[in-house]
Amino acid sequence: MFRGAVGNAVLVPISEVLARVLVQVAKTAVAAKDVLIERESFSELSNYLERLRPILGELSERNVNDSPTMRTALEAIDQQLKVAKDLMNRCKQKSRFYLLMQCRSIVKQIQDITRELGRCISLLPLATLDVSLETCQETKELIEAMKEAHFHAAVAEEEIIEKIESGIRERQTDSEFANDLLLQIAKAVGVSVDPRALKQELNEIRKEKEEAVLRKSQAEAVQLEQIIALLSRADAATTPIEKEEIYLKKRGFGGGGMLPPLQSFYCPITREVMDEPVEIASGQTFEKSAILTWFRAGNRTCPITKLELEILDMKPNQALRHSIEEWRERNTIIRISGVRPRLLCGREQEVSSALQELHQLSEEKLQHRHWIASEGLIPVLVDLLNTSNRNIRSNTLATLKSICVHNDVNKETVARAGAITMVVKSLARDVGEGRQAVALLLELSENAKICEEIGKAQGCILLLVTMLNSENPHAVEDAKELLKNLSFNDQNVVQMAEANHFKPLVHRLNEGTDMTKILMASALSRMGLTDQGRAALAKEGAVVTLVQMISIGRLEARAAALGALQNLSTLDENRGYLIDAGVVPLMLQLLFSVTSAAMSLKEYAAAILANIAKASTTAETKIDISGNILESDETIYQLLSLLNLAGPIIQRHLLTALLGMSSLPSAISVRNKLRTGGAIQLLLPFCEASDVEVRVQAVCLLYCISGDGHGREMAEHLGPTYLRALIRLVNVSKRDEERAAAMGVIASLPSSDAQLTQVLLEAEALPAVCNVLTLNNTNTSTTLVRNHLLENAVGALLRFTGAHDKHLLKMIAELDVITKLVQLLGIGTPLAKQRAAMALSHFSEYSKRLSTPIPRENGLVWFVCCSSTPEKGCSVHGGHCSVKGSFCLVAAEAVSPLVQTLDEKEDGAAEAALGALKTLLNDERWEKGAHVLAECQGINPIIRLLTCGTPGAKEMAVWILEKLFRIEKYRTAFGAAAQMPLIDLTQKGSIATKPLAAKILAHLNVLHSQSTYF
Repeated sequence: MFRGAVGNAVLVPISEVLARVLVQVAKTAVAAKDVLIERESFSELSNYLERLRPILGELSERNVNDSPTMRTALEAIDQQLKVAKDLMNRCKQKSRFYLLMQCRSIVKQIQDITRELGRCISLLPLATLDVSLETCQETKELIEAMKEAHFHAAVAEEEIIEKIESGIRERQTDSEFANDLLLQIAKAVGVSVDPRALKQELNEIRKEKEEAVLRKSQAEAVQLEQIIALLSRADAATTPIEKEEIYLKKRGFGGGGMLPPLQSFYCPITREVMDEPVEIASGQTFEKSAILTWFRAGNRTCPITKLELEILDMKPNQALRHSIEEWRERNTIIRISGVRPRLLCGREQEVSSALQELHQLSEEKLQHRHWIASEGLIPVLVDLLNTSNRNIRSNTLATLKSICVHNDVNKETVARAGAITMVVKSLARDVGEGRQAVALLLELSENAKICEEIGKAQGCILLLVTMLNSENPHAVEDAKELLKNLSFNDQNVVQMAEANHFKPLVHRLNEGTDMTKILMASALSRMGLTDQGRAALAKEGAVVTLVQMISIGRLEARAAALGALQNLSTLDENRGYLIDAGVVPLMLQLLFSVTSAAMSLKEYAAAILANIAKASTTAETKIDISGNILESDETIYQLLSLLNLAGPIIQRHLLTALLGMSSLPSAISVRNKLRTGGAIQLLLPFCEASDVEVRVQAVCLLYCISGDGHGREMAEHLGPTYLRALIRLVNVSKRDEERAAAMGVIASLPSSDAQLTQVLLEAEALPAVCNVLTLNNTNTSTTLVRNHLLENAVGALLRFTGAHDKHLLKMIAELDVITKLVQLLGIGTPLAKQRAAMALSHFSEYSKRLSTPIPRENGLVWFVCCSSTPEKGCSVHGGHCSVKGSFCLVAAEAVSPLVQTLDEKEDGAAEAALGALKTLLNDERWEKGAHVLAECQGINPIIRLLTCGTPGAKEMAVWILEKLFRIEKYRTAFGAAAQMPLIDLTQKGSIATKPLAAKILAHLNVLHSQSTYF
């Protein structure tokens, strides 16, 4: 115990004093943050106290020795803390209006407390105590900061105080000034502008004045009396019923006509009715601004009496001002009461004039808006919105908007009169009317109840979103603000998104509560978005938030987010956003999860993966830029294994994903992994699946992995059953993509396998192929799919035409295939033309053997009679030729189409066409074939191929030209054109083309026949 210097009094141990002060510092710091007035200043004081806590805490831990200096310092700090708490308690007990009036005093007290606390802290004998250097430094800095602390009232509060002082000084009696001041005070201190709340605050100030009188605080009482007198002129604290009663009372005194101003109302200088009459030393009254101008011009005399003025002081003439205001009010009431019949007269000019007058009166004073409402004119104005006159509607909208400014009661009256629906209709009209309509709706939306009604108005949100693209910048800004006000409601936000305005929805997704996020995601999952909308949502950041919901949300949140992501993932351009947000690993985790995750989640996950993988088929890009997760062996094998364990919906999505992964030309490794993982055996049973979508995707995937030269591997697993299943799909499927894929699988099978060919014939594959070649035998209008189907059909046909079986060719020809092949040369794709030309060359190789000789008599051609025309044989083969009998290209009229195919830019088609034309020159009647080629304009295209053809095409072109240029007339006509390309081939050509090119040049007398080229 420490004994005091006086007597034997026992003092409390220093440790207890220190502990008590430490507790008081903590409590005071917390309490300072809870004060509603002068928040910044009290918060700053709280921060200083928070910095003091660790300093005192270290002293408490060090068990400091008791000393008079230490005890004095702690007791001084404790005393200042009590002063601070007393100030905080007073601030919590007093009315907010009163506290604002005292803001300068309160701030000064906070500053004094802070500085005094700094001085008390400096009394701590830290130099003699065992504390750390860091604590000493922190204490030093804290003391300096607190001693020099400066506190100021908020700017808004200072402006209000200055306005109050100005009003008192200038003896303001204008109710508009009082209204503005009262509303400004209410806003600054967070009090409702409801008249009842304002009246309550004014009553509290009156009580504070009475208490000041009782305390004999004369200065404060006088100040409060002046403030009360100033604010009492505001009608903002008057209820609507009271306002109406006051108006009706004044209206009863109005009389019938407008009252002329009294002579005393006029300013002697301006000759106009005064607004601010002031009296000067001569006793004369003038308009304040006019007499000020007179004095500033250097005049020191009275403009009326001409007497010299000793002083130039002015004082408000309150009595005259009050009289002028009463006269103006009475005339205004008379004007307002006379507007109704003018509005209802039906004459456009008169109605427009009345609207203009009402608008002007409304803009002049807030009080006039109350009077217009009390006169019952709002329903009349609302009815005018039904007029067919555009100008009247626009002026009415502007007038209603003015009447509603700073007047919640008028807003509610407008809404009750049924204006919302009519104003929304005006949004859809011309730009000017729409501008006024959106301005009125924006003003009305400041009332929460009416804002809700606006959101429910049919078509309102859609029209507002449309207005965002208006040519009127003011309308655009108002529409933005109105949509922002309407976004308080989740349903409104959803409607905005449905109208392609997504920012509010994305904001709610990012910042809303968990339930709000679920609602927004659920809405997105159901929404019929356009591609533009999907792109905008991804760009604005919706994907990242949705992925986070899947990662950490509960089941309901995950389902909603997955549904939304599935919707967004249907746009290929969103694939990058999804991948960057980490969607792929999450989807795989869901799919491979063995927990009791809802099946719908797996369905969503499979669908999203399918969309991402499908999007990759549009560009040569990897599935996952973060590491090709989908392409890993483990993932592919797991996806395959899921096929047999999942239901049809997931199967369909998984197959789509695998197809998207493997269908890129560069995805060879993926296709190899699928084949290695047993995809062929796994997919074949799906050829007979009852679910159409599953079957289509499975057959397409089978076709995809049957390429890359792996047809034999496919053949090993097919067997007669699945072959028949594929052929049946070609015949009966209503989906051309499925028919094309099935035909593609058949076309990929090795053509050298005679046994497989026989199995296909027994399975009726040939009629199925020939049926597809009928150009109008398709089920889709999609050109790409139809072309793909035809390409694969001709590819499948080649295994039969290339079997070198005359009887089989006869069978095919009887199905009218040759005619269909010739048609394909004219309208098919380059690949279809190539394959058609190859098939035609297979047929043409047998034409000479199958051509029937024309009967002869005694070695001469037999003539029926001298006058009869001799029977002509085929111009190439010499005998009877036909399309189905001898497969003759001339009879099939195929030569010209083949010549035209030589100009095809795809190299394979031109080479195949040359192969077919070459068959016309293969035997001893080659000259006949040469003439047919020449007649069909085929020589120049062949010469062009010497320069731009493939090596194989050049080789065949040289072979054909060597035959053609044996004939003099063709050498003469075309030799010059062929000379340079041939010379080039003698230098750069292949081993096969060099000697043939040289031989032709010898025919053309360019090279000697003994040249070393031979």
